[in-house]
Amino acid sequence: LDVLLARRATPQRWKLKVLDLQVNADRTFWDVWLGTHADETSSEATQPGTQTQNGHPARPGETFASLAAPVAVVFPNLCFQKTDQDELLNFLTERVTQGKDLPHLCCTKLEFGRPVPHHPIVMERILKMVQLDAVQEVEVTCKWDLDYLNWFAPYLAQMGHLQSLRLSGIRLGCRWFSSKDEVDEQLARLTSQLSRLRSLQHLILRGITFCHDHLYKLLRGLPTPLVSLGIVDGLLYFSDLTHLSLCPCLHQLRFLDLHGVCKVGLDHSFLHLLIESTSATLTHLDLGDCNIKDRDLKALQLALGHCSQLRTLLLCGNPISTVALQGLLHHTFPLCKLSLVELPVPPHCYVGPAHFLHLNRLVRAMDQLRLTLPVHKVHSLNFAHSPDSRAYDAILLHLDNGRTS
Repeated sequence: LDVLLARRATPQRWKLKVLDLQVNADRTFWDVWLGTHADETSSEATQPGTQTQNGHPARPGETFASLAAPVAVVFPNLCFQKTDQDELLNFLTERVTQGKDLPHLCCTKLEFGRPVPHHPIVMERILKMVQLDAVQEVEVTCKWDLDYLNWFAPYLAQMGHLQSLRLSGIRLGCRWFSSKDEVDEQLARLTSQLSRLRSLQHLILRGITFCHDHLYKLLRGLPTPLVSLGIVDGLLYFSDLTHLSLCPCLHQLRFLDLHGVCKVGLDHSFLHLLIESTSATLTHLDLGDCNIKDRDLKALQLALGHCSQLRTLLLCGNPISTVALQGLLHHTFPLCKLSLVELPVPPHCYVGPAHFLHLNRLVRAMDQLRLTLPVHKVHSLNFAHSPDSRAYDAILLHLDNGRTS
């Protein structure tokens, strides 16, 4: 690859335009290039998608026809991890530092997982050679702050076919001590870039600290309805949660994950409104470790009963009694299409200050729940236990609904 990039003037007989390093179930890269697939031509095998009349690989709306570099490299994902463990990224970084040309890069997924991000100049040089319109998934799992996320946001906005965006551990950084107007300005810049993601379907925010009192502003800027939303283990204000049901982009949700969001002291009344607003489409709901108590669950029963498409309900880690769980199952089973239910082990099944699990109490609780369930629909009822934390103890109900689950 280094030799190919060094040759500015390519011979007329040179046919190579794309080096495709993708692997799929039908063929491998080496089989194709070694000619062991007699039914495929090399030109077809090297195309990442559709092609133009000149035989160049085409992305939606654009092609490689006018590229200055002599070759484009196609591969599944580009991962900004530790360079000593990633030969491709190490190769690209070395070329940038040496002032050499880079190949054009085409991938479907971009990952950023370094605790300390690459120097912006190096990342800018690499990202400018990435075919951004071909990226379908972006995942950021490192400790970026809002400033750095805003630096990346213009590149994100150019990903016209981005479907999935996962952000983990993004924090405000030094702007914890800035004025509210400065934070609003930063979030407004981010929202303006996210508003260009017209293909976004899946948004996962894990452990975020930059959306305090601003989550609604961020979500309301999304131009199209989301299929799935995850706000996991985040520190949010009551105003963040109460406004969720008002976001137009959430009214067609199929997957909603709020695991660990609703901590002690938060009013759970917003959950009723949010579930009601998504009841026509919701199929998966995770409310694990949300400090939901009996009175909260009773208030949610009516909304859950309206979720006619609901198939998965996860409630593990909440202090809910056997009687309240029986009421939930009795109310929701005739109305929903549940196939998997994860229920918390009732608090009375734990004894002593160390909260040891009392197995006899657990067996009696499971027997009581069995009596509540329609016999012909129950596929299996199991108990999942983690010795590290009672928050992960769960009673798992696998339901048939007329077919094997």
